[in-house]
Amino acid sequence: MDRGRLLALAERVLRLEAESIQALVARLDDRFIAAVDLLYRCRGRVIVTGMGKSSHVARKVAATMASTGTPAYFLHPAEGVHGDVGMVAQGDVAMVFSNSGETDELLAVLPAIKRLSVPVVLLTGNAASSLARQADVVVDVGVREEACPMNLAPTSSTTAALAMGDALAMALLDLRGLRAEDYAALHPAGTLGWRALVKVRDLMHSGAAMPTVPESATMKQALEEMTAKRRGMTTVVDTAGRLVGIITDGDLRRLQLAGGALLDRLAGDCMSRHPKRIEADALAAAALAMMEAHQITSLVITDDAGRPAGFIHLHDILSSKIA
Repeated sequence: MDRGRLLALAERVLRLEAESIQALVARLDDRFIAAVDLLYRCRGRVIVTGMGKSSHVARKVAATMASTGTPAYFLHPAEGVHGDVGMVAQGDVAMVFSNSGETDELLAVLPAIKRLSVPVVLLTGNAASSLARQADVVVDVGVREEACPMNLAPTSSTTAALAMGDALAMALLDLRGLRAEDYAALHPAGTLGWRALVKVRDLMHSGAAMPTVPESATMKQALEEMTAKRRGMTTVVDTAGRLVGIITDGDLRRLQLAGGALLDRLAGDCMSRHPKRIEADALAAAALAMMEAHQITSLVITDDAGRPAGFIHLHDILSSKIA
């Protein structure tokens, strides 16, 4: 096995495929905008189709669109001419992938699609092809050469087509104003959905589970509260019940190492002031990011008056599905 030759081959493939995507940037023009406009104004569904390797690209782009707010599905062109074209309806838009623009199966199914007055967006490497002449919008995704050493197997061309399909899908996502919670609703069972859907209020502890002591409490009382609530911390409040500080297990260790009598000291003298807070409506993923950034394990949630309303612990997030 020639290690050097294999690494050089891999480097060539990656370079050519990267160049095929980079070359598309200079070709972004009114045709891309026209394609986005047709797809955005679609009142039905986007029918994405392609044959051979292009069918795999088409399937992925259809799935990406469907998961980001644009109803879409894949139609196999060979199955289409044997009845599946019945899934197409007026109001739909067809999105066709064909590098050559001369794919027999696509040329066979396209007339049936167009008879329904369905506009066609074609992504192709041949803007002068038979399919291009029948399309309403043609987006050029041609490549200089395939990454295949024989310049035969679809490699650079499928990479370029997939990237342009993703660009169209993301443009539509932006136009539709898709929010994180909208995306989560489309992925209810996955980690992505949990990260974009679960909020601090869904995981926080409040009420009787909230460890709290007044500034005037002794550290013995603070320890008793921390032990009873078993969360490794307690909030400290002033006479009006407003949050003024926090005492954590880490604070206890530092105080003990500093020496002197600890249990008779007051919580207000030993607490860490200005504890990190987060809103109840913030994403739990944001809480995790804040904890990691500040190397802490708890965040406090306060009400409009600044009183402790709850807290969220690192373990609460790690035991959920968002981390």
